Amino acid sequence: MEPITQQQLLTQLTALARQAGMGTTAGTEAEPPMGEFSALLKQSIKAVNARQKRAAELANAFEMEDPKVDLAQVMVEKQKARVAFEALLQIRNQLVNSYQEIMRMPL
Repeated sequence: MEPITQQQLLTQLTALARQAGMGTTAGTEAEPPMGEFSALLKQSIKAVNARQKRAAELANAFEMEDPKVDLAQVMVEKQKARVAFEALLQIRNQLVNSYQEIMRMPL
């Protein structure tokens, strides 16, 4: 397996965030500069959290028989939240693997 660089990881994270529709969401701060990996990661975590909260709110509204919310809308939002969380989980796993690999390097 080829080691992944921080820039490659940042590029992948940004691309995944755009694909998941988390590029610019209302209520979040402005997009951080490209060199600020920790700020981008924090923003992505907040966006995933917001997506999960939105899906839970829609599910709750559907359970309360809100006529404005249909089952298809709830299922789509739940799936989007799951995919966003899975992407974030894979990024975390890759970061942990990279950290462990760095710690195993001889000095």
